[in-house]
Amino acid sequence: MEDLFKKFLYTGVGLVALTAERLQSAVEEMVDDGKLSKEEGRKVFGGLLEKTEAKREEFEDRFKAFTQKVIEGLNLPTRDEVEALQERVAVLEAKLEKSTATAAKTSSTTATAKKTPAKRTVKKES
Repeated sequence: MEDLFKKFLYTGVGLVALTAERLQSAVEEMVDDGKLSKEEGRKVFGGLLEKTEAKREEFEDRFKAFTQKVIEGLNLPTRDEVEALQERVAVLEAKLEKSTATAAKTSSTTATAKKTPAKRTVKKES
């Protein structure tokens, strides 16, 4: 999902860059034709860049909010939730391993005790 977001954002940035280049060419052409002064051309171009940056940030925020709503709607776990679950599983596996090792040790001690025959004392009849 993050890759999709990046591709979408980069596409938008590419379009903005292309538009900015075309606008700059158009402004330069208007300055060359005497329709705008150099100062007016700089103001027009600078104003557009400022507005474009503000719109880009607004778009980025809206897109992030939208993707977050989609993820919540799909009821997918977040990265933090998955990491917390992985940590819990690791702790439980360690406890299980320790419990299994203790049970095996106890079981082998009991088995050894059962294999050893009890000593009998035999009374001699006199």
